[in-house]
Order: sequence, then structure tokens, then C-alpha cells
Amino acid sequence: MTIAGVEEHNTILSVGDTTYLDYRGIKEKKEGYGPTGNGGNGLILHSSMAIEPEKGQTIGLLWQKLWNRDHKPKPPKDETPEAKKERQKLARKAARQRAFVDKESYKWVEAINELETKVEVSTRVVHIFDREGDITEVFDKVRQCKHTGVVVRAAHDRSLNADSERLWAKMESLPINFEQEIEIPATAKRPARQAKLAVRFSPVQLRVPLRFDCRDPLNVYAVYATEIDCPDGETPFAGDAFNHRSRRFNRNGCDYSSMVYLSLAYRRIS
Repeated sequence: MTIAGVEEHNTILSVGDTTYLDYRGIKEKKEGYGPTGNGGNGLILHSSMAIEPEKGQTIGLLWQKLWNRDHKPKPPKDETPEAKKERQKLARKAARQRAFVDKESYKWVEAINELETKVEVSTRVVHIFDREGDITEVFDKVRQCKHTGVVVRAAHDRSLNADSERLWAKMESLPINFEQEIEIPATAKRPARQAKLAVRFSPVQLRVPLRFDCRDPLNVYAVYATEIDCPDGETPFAGDAFNHRSRRFNRNGCDYSSMVYLSLAYRRIS
């Protein structure tokens, strides 16, 4: 790991992501591993990669966690539809009652915990998480840290206040702060092109679920980016940086794509 190597930097980015190691085609790997989705069998690896923020230079690995899922018991061959529905209901209830530290989603908070304690306080660590990391526990943990921030791509249309104002509507109602052109790299299915983004941002307060002891609102910044003026014949950018949940239509019925990031990284609301 490269904990010592980051201490010369004032700020580093810690990019978190999960890799699924699928060994289903290797007979000797059948035992001692677990399901990885889509019929796979193997291990799950979560990594935190250190990036220098100014030039985007990779520094190295900061932290990793490796584990396997347990195989679920096979249902009885003569299981009726009613019995199957009841079994699935009980399984969902048991999953909800599991302690957070026993859930896979704890990996996001675990990475924050590890680097908050192992990286010197003189270096600010800003975690970069995709949609899967948009959980209240992440923001609740970061606000307790001394030199840790986070930027998360939003996955949920969160409630902002007692009047049930929602995140998407709030951001769409804001005036555009600036426009930014970005380069969309070529893929096997599309050539490279320029895209123009309209960017809005604002401080917001996220409501905290009842399960938390501290119910104080989470003070974060939301950044909302939408592609505009998409060239005729081109599909609005909806690749790795966008997803189906973020598709929107403007008042003229023209399709464009958007993304929202939530940041508790550099500045807190007093």
C-alpha cells in the first residue's frame, strides 16, 4: 500500500470501486468461493486508489478488502409459489435487520475509517464514490472526520426538508452557474466528440433517516450537470458518467442526460 507516499501531498483523491473476480470456468476454484452475480463464482475485491488531483497522476493503492459471499441454500424442489413468496419475504426482513457493519455496503464507510486513521492529518483525503456509495452512512461518517471529504454521484432523489422538497426538483429549478465543454472519448460504438454541459450547484441539507441517533441535517453541496445542445444525429452522452436513472426531458421534449454529485469535501455550511 502507498499510505506513506501520499503524505507529501496536501490533498489526494481516493477513488473507490469494486471488482468481481469470476472463477466459474476453473474447476479447482469451485469450492471456497461465492456468487458474484450473473451466475459467476469467485471473490469480491474493493479498492481505494490514490490519485493526485491536479494532474490526475496515479499514486497507488491505499486500501483493499477481499471477501466472498455465502451461497444461498437451494429451495425445495416441490416449493409452491406461496411458499416461495413467504421465503423471499423472510429473507428480505432478515436482510433489513442485519447490522450495517455486516452488510457489503459497509465497505464504503470502512475505507473512510481506515484512511482517516492511517493517513496523516496534514493530508486531506477526498473519497470519490459512484452511485453505490450514495448512502447516508457515508455522509454521516465524513462529518465526524477531521481530514476526510467525499464526492458521491447521487443515486437517490433525497428529501431535503420537512416540506418534502426533493433533490432533483431543487437542482433543476436553479439557474445555470456556468457551461463547460468536455471531451467524450471514442469507444467501439461511437467516435470522440465534444459535449457542452450546463452546470448548477448549491448547498443543500439532506434529511437523515430515523434509524440514526444524530438527526441533524447533512450539509452538503450538490452539483448538477446536464448535456445541452447535443448535435443532431448524436445520442446525448449517457455513458460511464451517466445512467438511466438520470435521464430527463426538457420542456420541448428533447432528450438529454444529467448527473448529480453530492459533495462534503471542501467546505461545510455553517
